[in-house]
Amino acid sequence: MITELIARIVRYAEDIVDGRITACKKHKQACERFLKEIELIPNDDYPYYFDGDELYRFYRWARMFKHTKGVLAGQPIELTDFQLFVVGNIFCWKRKENDLRRFRKAYIQLARKNAKSQLLALIASYECFLSPEQSEVYIAGWGREQSSIVYNEVLSQIQSCSLLNGKYTDSYGRIRHKKSGSIIQPLSKEARKTGDGKNPSLAVIDEYHVHETSEIYDVLVSGMAARKNPLIVVITTAGFNLDSPCYTEYQYVSKILDPDSPIENDEYFVMICELDKDDDIKDERNWIKANPIVATYEEGMNFLRSELQTALDVPEKMRSFLTKNMNIWVDQKDNGYIPLDKWRACATSKKIDLDVRECYIGVDLSKKIDLTSISGVVPLGDGRFYVWSHSFIPEDTLAEKRRTDKVPYDLWVEQGWITVTPGAVVDYHFIQSYIKKLADDKLWDIKEICYDPYNATHFAQEMEAEGYTMVEIRQGIRTLSEPTKFFRELVFSGKIVHDDNPVLNWAVGNAVVRQDHNENIMLDKDKSTDRIDPLAAAINAMTRAMTRTETVDINEITEEYLKMMGW
Repeated sequence: MITELIARIVRYAEDIVDGRITACKKHKQACERFLKEIELIPNDDYPYYFDGDELYRFYRWARMFKHTKGVLAGQPIELTDFQLFVVGNIFCWKRKENDLRRFRKAYIQLARKNAKSQLLALIASYECFLSPEQSEVYIAGWGREQSSIVYNEVLSQIQSCSLLNGKYTDSYGRIRHKKSGSIIQPLSKEARKTGDGKNPSLAVIDEYHVHETSEIYDVLVSGMAARKNPLIVVITTAGFNLDSPCYTEYQYVSKILDPDSPIENDEYFVMICELDKDDDIKDERNWIKANPIVATYEEGMNFLRSELQTALDVPEKMRSFLTKNMNIWVDQKDNGYIPLDKWRACATSKKIDLDVRECYIGVDLSKKIDLTSISGVVPLGDGRFYVWSHSFIPEDTLAEKRRTDKVPYDLWVEQGWITVTPGAVVDYHFIQSYIKKLADDKLWDIKEICYDPYNATHFAQEMEAEGYTMVEIRQGIRTLSEPTKFFRELVFSGKIVHDDNPVLNWAVGNAVVRQDHNENIMLDKDKSTDRIDPLAAAINAMTRAMTRTETVDINEITEEYLKMMGW
């Protein structure tokens, strides 16, 4: 039986690699990685082996339980070849030196309805009931409801298994194995405050794409330091926030699979099932790439057909179909201003010597206790515009803002994107000094400073006294609609050039717009979930920069300005 199970995994990997089973590029890479390393086992210097006995134990454990949902409800769980491949990799690769698991982390990305909760429940109960040590298993969603999905699946499975009667307790939201004292417990985002006392042997991060920060992940990983055989499993569908910790993790693990990438991590198992770029979502033959289980039976295919038809009938639902059913990361939010992939495509690291050029500076002073930003828009004379930004934050509120805004303000300060001003409020004299230094160093020929009149009267008077041309930009939709649309059109056509400032990138990712009945738009500060001050300042500057008609022979940003920023 052990030999047969191993043969099933090897045969499955070969069928994927050879194209007998349709799969995406990253799925094939995971199988190629497995087959390559199976061949290395006989080598004396290869540090790992594949434990067939462990595979058999997990297989037999799964068969003790029954399907709780779907067309197979009530029938014993028979692991599919795909599931067997995943758990075989996670649990069966061992270190020759000490027989501990090779993989300490696993990232699994699947479309919805592909038995993710069932598999996670099996992994959680297997660790809790069969581990040789007293295990702590935590299931972490961002909210309580999400955290409870897998926990309730565990309960449903073990309650239907007569062999486990009397061998566990279920009380106070925790499953406890009586013999070993091992536990299974759901956690949510509150764990970021209480999780430091946890000592996980297994941590399951469920639907990581909805986690707004990596706090839960970080707390659980740090708690594993004392465990000799820890495992963290991240399982998720794709999402539509490319600024999320999950997307960052997705990018990293994709490099682990890529044979042309220098990134290697022998302790990280990765399985990603998604449609490949340029795949036709209407071609049903492609659906199995994201749905290795759902697309293998007729009821599952009918479900996907229904979901696609709904998305075609109601375009607003297409984003959900792409992310949830085709497992494609989509950079789009409700009323989102600019997709981050379009914005990031405009970034440049080129350093070319140029003459002094005209610059329009936008100012968004905001509240004195918050982030305050200035942004410059420089017409490059060929239809393009260079955009730069710098922000300021009070020293006394830095730590608190880092906690509430959940972004690395301290790192951005260290990198030179933000200036810290003394005290509990932003001292506007620092902003004035910064602008004057730009002019004194002849980095820019500052034509106008465009400002939101709210809280800026004294600032404008002082700058005007210094000889600067101050232009008041009324913050209404009639004034801001045209520059807001123009700025977006420039990004989409690749005619914005920027320096990949992470603070400005963050603001662009946060921005949403509101629209009136005449299709005029403006940034909506009330509905933008996080700060958009650097972008608002850039739109203020664009209000005036877009009216410029002269041509200037300028192609890129100055090396002097880059040196000033410490690059």
